[in-house]
Amino acid sequence: EVQLVESGGGLVQTGGSLRLSCATSGFTFDDYAVGWFRQAPGKEREGISCIRSYDDATVYADSVKGRFTISSEAAKKSIYLQMDSLRPDDTAVYYCFAAPGACSSWFLTPGYRYYATTSGSWGQGIQVAVSS
Repeated sequence: EVQLVESGGGLVQTGGSLRLSCATSGFTFDDYAVGWFRQAPGKEREGISCIRSYDDATVYADSVKGRFTISSEAAKKSIYLQMDSLRPDDTAVYYCFAAPGACSSWFLTPGYRYYATTSGSWGQGIQVAVSS
């Protein structure tokens, strides 16, 4: 059984930093794209970053590029999202996901969101709130 457990969310002021962690189990870590979506109230779930440890491929949404950094630790089957220069519009519930296959530009499309929803696994979500 695939399990994903997020930690590290919370409340921070504009310009601050947070580090999210996602501990995974139940699948071959190198064979999966693992990463983060987020969903703000009244908005669609948005893919923000993925990584695959097999080839160190990473993808970032334009909204977080240059501010967020994704990394993985294969030995611990965990990924991390370092979030710097946080803004109020980063406020959302952040979900860790894992889906078979590559981390590629497809990740940024609505088609991948459907694929990850139907073929992937998800954590429970963790709240990140950025105050102005």
